[in-house]
Amino acid sequence: MRATRIIAIRHGETAWNVDTRLQGHLDVALNARGQWQAQRAGQALADEDIAAIYSSDLSRAFATAQAIAAHNKSPGARTVHPHTGLRERGFGIFEGQTYAQISIDWPEESRRWRQRDPHFAPQGGETLTQLRERIAHTVDTLGAQHPGEQIVLVAHGGVMDALYRLATRQDIEAPRTWDLGNAAINRLLWTPDGLTLVGWGDVRHLDEATLDETSA
Repeated sequence: MRATRIIAIRHGETAWNVDTRLQGHLDVALNARGQWQAQRAGQALADEDIAAIYSSDLSRAFATAQAIAAHNKSPGARTVHPHTGLRERGFGIFEGQTYAQISIDWPEESRRWRQRDPHFAPQGGETLTQLRERIAHTVDTLGAQHPGEQIVLVAHGGVMDALYRLATRQDIEAPRTWDLGNAAINRLLWTPDGLTLVGWGDVRHLDEATLDETSA
């Protein structure tokens, strides 16, 4: 089977990102900077040949995907397909709380979360193992539908982290040494044997715009 090329993008910034407040499955909209980031990502991908765009159904990701679709002329980019398999990790009772508040209200649970215990789930949420399995299944399903084509996946920080670990064969517990920037462009290849990393954390479309504004 021919490889499926994947462009994976985390949603643009939200006010809760700035506040270090866990969003999880809560539906939080992009802030003004996040909307700008989404437009810049769309401009950066305007000339890409895209067979389909899939997005988490949460609005911060879906709005980012819509901005990408609006700038691309490929027939496959005309519609954004919502997919619940691309949602952020479910954080249960942690959702809506800041990192600092979690450490105060649930110190033992916070410790297990911070140490990336693969079997820990906040009450009502997902374990890292469950998240990894969900993302692997979703990518396998979508990748198999587009052999030899390129697709865009727009999702969340936890999803990007799972994709990187799957592509580099890193354990769930391994400390993260890679960026998960808002609206960064990440590239992978999918085959039935799994994911391969092509490029990660490309933010040139954001850096250049910042420099242009500074020098204007």
